[in-house]
Amino acid sequence: MAYDVNAIREHFPALTGGAAHFDGPGGSQVPRQVGEAVAATLCAAIANRGTITAAERRADGVVREARQAGADLLGARPDGVVFGRSMTQLTYDFSRALAKNWQPGDEIMVTRLDHDANLRPWLQAAEARGVTVRWADFDPVTGELPLPAISALLGDRTRLVAVTAASNLLGSRPDIPAITAAAREAGALSYVDGVHLTPHSPVDVAALGADFYACSAYKFLGPHLGLLAAAPELLETLRPDKLLPSTDAVPERFELGTLPYELLAGTTAAVDFLAGLVPGTGSRRARLTQSLTELEAYETAMLTRLDKGLAELPRVVRYGSPTRARTPTVLFTVTGTTPTAVYEHLATRGINAPAATFYAIECSRHLGLGDTGAVRAGIAPYTTAAEVDRLLAAVAEL
Repeated sequence: MAYDVNAIREHFPALTGGAAHFDGPGGSQVPRQVGEAVAATLCAAIANRGTITAAERRADGVVREARQAGADLLGARPDGVVFGRSMTQLTYDFSRALAKNWQPGDEIMVTRLDHDANLRPWLQAAEARGVTVRWADFDPVTGELPLPAISALLGDRTRLVAVTAASNLLGSRPDIPAITAAAREAGALSYVDGVHLTPHSPVDVAALGADFYACSAYKFLGPHLGLLAAAPELLETLRPDKLLPSTDAVPERFELGTLPYELLAGTTAAVDFLAGLVPGTGSRRARLTQSLTELEAYETAMLTRLDKGLAELPRVVRYGSPTRARTPTVLFTVTGTTPTAVYEHLATRGINAPAATFYAIECSRHLGLGDTGAVRAGIAPYTTAAEVDRLLAAVAEL
C-alpha cells in the first residue's frame, strides 16, 4: 500500500502534543499547509471581489480556486458549489428556499439515522408550510437503512428526501444511489448530508444521484466552513431571500454577505493536501480519487483492528454491525461505567474519544441510548495502529 501514515503525520503540528485524536468525526486536526494558506490570505492585500485593483483580483481568485477545489473533491461543477458558514447554516438556508414551493398536503421524508442538521431544518420548514413529515427508521441492530422502508414512504406528494451518506454516530452508509433513484422516480428532490462520508471516501455527486450534497471542510482537514454542491440549472430554479444589491447570479445568490476569503483559501489547501496523500499523476480530481481510495483502505484496516480489539473486551457493547459497510467510526459503551466516565478516563491517558449523541439525537434515541449517547472513536488520516492499541489498552483498564 502506498499510504504512509508516518509521513502524513509530520504535516500536523497539533499531533506534537502527544494526544491520540479519535475525535475526528467532530472535527479533524489540520495540516500545516492549511494554516499557512489561511494566514497568507489574511495578511495579504485583499478587498471585495472585483477586477480593477490587485486586492480585488486576489479575492476573486481565492473564490474561484475554492469553487474549483470543491468541485474536484465532490465530482461537481464549480458554478454549482455554494459556500456557507457551516453545513447546518446551508441546510437551513436551502430548507427555506425549497419550502417556498411546498403546499399544505405535500410530504417530505427524513430518517432517524441522520444528524439533526439534516432533520430540524426540514422539520421546521415542513411545520411552517403545513407539510407532512414521513420518518424512515433504521435497523438498531445493524445500523442499516433498508431501501424498502424508504420506498414505502414515497408517493406523488413527496417533495424532498433528506438522508445522510454516512451516519456520524454509527458510520453506517445507506445505499444513496438507490435512495436518490427512488426519490427521483417519485418526483422528489434529494438532499444528502455528506459531512461524515466526504473525509473517508472518494465522492462523486453525480454517481450518488444527489440533487444537493452538503459537507463541511473542517471534517476533511480544512477550516470551519460548509459547502454544498448542486447542478447550476437546479440552483437557478430557487429564489432565496437576499439583499437587493447583491448579485442574482448562481451560485453567489445563495451566499449572504462577503465570503470568508481566508477560509476559502484554507479549504483549497485542504483539498490539495488530500490530493497528495499518496503519489499520483493527472488532474487534481484524478489524484483525489486515487488518494482517497488508498486512505479508505488504510482507515478500514485500522477500523478492523479496533473492532477486533473491542470485541475481545467482555464489558464493551458495540452499536451497529462491524461487518456492514461504514466509515471508520465506532460507537460503544462499557457496562457498569457511564459514557462520560469512559470519556474522562480516556482523557487521562491522552486519548481524545468523547461521549455524547453528537447531535444525532434521533439516532441515539432509536438505539436506546437516549439523550446521553455513547463513546465515539473515529479513525482519521493520521491515526496509527499504535494509537488504536493505546485506545484498546485504556478501555481494557476499565
